[in-house]
Amino acid sequence: METNLIKRPFYLDKIKPFIGKPLIKVVTGQRRVGKSYLLQQLMEEIRLLQPNANILYLNMEFNEFEPIRTYTSLYQYVVEKLVAEVPNYLFIDEVQEIESFERCLRSLLAENKCDIYCTGNNAKMLSGELATFLSGRYVQIFVNSLSYSEFLIFHKLTDCNENLNSYLTLGGMPYLIHTGLDQEVAMEYLRNVNSTILLKDVVARENIRNVSFLENLVAYLADNTGNILSALNISKYLKSQHLPVPTQTVLNYLRALQNAYIIHRVQRADVKGLKIFEIGDKYYFEDLGMRNAVRPFSFRSDINKLMENVVYLHLIRNGYKVFVGFLDGKEIDFMAEKKGERLYIQVAYMLTDQATIDREFGNLLSIKDQYPKLVVTLDEIAAASTYKGIRQVHLREFLSEQV
Repeated sequence: METNLIKRPFYLDKIKPFIGKPLIKVVTGQRRVGKSYLLQQLMEEIRLLQPNANILYLNMEFNEFEPIRTYTSLYQYVVEKLVAEVPNYLFIDEVQEIESFERCLRSLLAENKCDIYCTGNNAKMLSGELATFLSGRYVQIFVNSLSYSEFLIFHKLTDCNENLNSYLTLGGMPYLIHTGLDQEVAMEYLRNVNSTILLKDVVARENIRNVSFLENLVAYLADNTGNILSALNISKYLKSQHLPVPTQTVLNYLRALQNAYIIHRVQRADVKGLKIFEIGDKYYFEDLGMRNAVRPFSFRSDINKLMENVVYLHLIRNGYKVFVGFLDGKEIDFMAEKKGERLYIQVAYMLTDQATIDREFGNLLSIKDQYPKLVVTLDEIAAASTYKGIRQVHLREFLSEQV
């Protein structure tokens, strides 16, 4: 176990209220975003609270746990390691590697044998195995790659435009603290992580046959980050590139990429009635560096895409349900909802002319409710800049706020 871990209090504080509660704590997220380190930090917290606690830790990527591949072998291993008269805690990293693991966890929970924590990197684990067997008996904590604020802390950087550009280019994979922020070195690492995720969490788990098409699909999504897409249009485009793939296959592969938390799907919704449109979605990447490893970053052509992507990530980290808003033919980049409240956001690189100003602010001004509205840009603007009552904020400021 590593020492001197950099803590991520945002996630620790989400889990702490459930320590000792009769619920299975499931930490999910894309591979390599720091779930294992979060478990280690939780174990440290428990040791401080209960020095006599018996803590069992299984990392299913370690060879020593290779014999544990079924729920029966897991149950036998755990019960043999339990200690009477002291609190028992069970931590399992990459629990999805154990066949029918949910049967063992359900039994351990029902028998009140230990407090259970586990990590997984595939959404099917929740929609299938856990939801079926453990409904109402688990709580999910989703872990994202590093936010901009965490990126600055991890790399001991100050908040400035140069470091924002580094974040937009290299993203927030925590292991970059070991590779450093040299772009060539970091990108080589990110390309290897991308290949690992595709092969282990998509191809192997989802039984993908056409790996070449999968890689082309990820590249297409990177090129079209923040654009309205449909499976039919993707299929037509690929056919024009002499890659004939049925629409249903496109849908299946998109779902597989979502299950591995590589991409996020954002649906369109009507601002007036929150009617969800069935066709035409946007897709954003879980990590900007992973996106740029697929398609090298070009500031001129990609800055708007990356700005939209990072604004989206900041919203979901803060607990918002996010839609692309539509009102009378006008698109609102983000319509975010949380606890019955809304927040509308337009994202633009710079407001260089009146036509751009009219478009970005005009779309928001057409919304007649009283919920907050923001325009996020990279313009160097006054802190309290507004236009007809709508606040304009610099991207750095927005990413530093608790929205």
